[in-house]
Amino acid sequence: MQKHTKILALAISLMVISGTIVCAQQKTAQTDKEKAAAYIQTITLRADKIVKTLGITDSSKYYKVREVMVNQYHTLNDTYDARNAKIKEIKAKPGADKATIDTLVKKTAAETAAKVKILHDKYISKLSSLLNSEQVEKIKDGMTYGKVAFTFQGYLNMIPSLTEEQKTKIKGWLIEAREQAMDGESAEKKTEIFGKYKGRIANYLSSQGYDLKKEGENMNKRIKEAEAAKNK
Repeated sequence: MQKHTKILALAISLMVISGTIVCAQQKTAQTDKEKAAAYIQTITLRADKIVKTLGITDSSKYYKVREVMVNQYHTLNDTYDARNAKIKEIKAKPGADKATIDTLVKKTAAETAAKVKILHDKYISKLSSLLNSEQVEKIKDGMTYGKVAFTFQGYLNMIPSLTEEQKTKIKGWLIEAREQAMDGESAEKKTEIFGKYKGRIANYLSSQGYDLKKEGENMNKRIKEAEAAKNK
């Protein structure tokens, strides 16, 4: 009798443990599902905000464009998540030396960059089949927070004496930065990409004889003088 009681108690304990595990798994699955739904909502709102600036009157086209944008955000996110998971796996592999790890990480990064380039080209192709070039440009600007126009205007304000050739070079580099930044995995990454191109522009302007520190000081002086005159 005592033996049967112990077996029954053990069986009940196993059932409780099993039930707890199942509940935990269900809770995790539910949480993951909720996170996925929240992310879709976030990128849909993000895309919607940009598409609204395009002046599309055809509702069917509007939602097609938005869907293309949402799919791009989602696919990029999945691509970067897969890269991060693979890199984490590489670094966690026991017995691997630093040189091997670095090589594998670089290889993974390069493979991801190649995939992103393919996604980028397909994305632009899809947008171009639905929109005119001006509208596609607006989407690119929207995905990069208007950094091209904002940054370019900053250079114009800082150095009013820029030649047309210099302006063209600066604008070209900023557009190139935008093309890369629109595939960035985060706002920080997009800013980092623009930062690299701003460094290139700074080197170019220095080679053209501009002292950027002095130009910045002169710009601040002009701003203060303009504010003082306005308040008189």
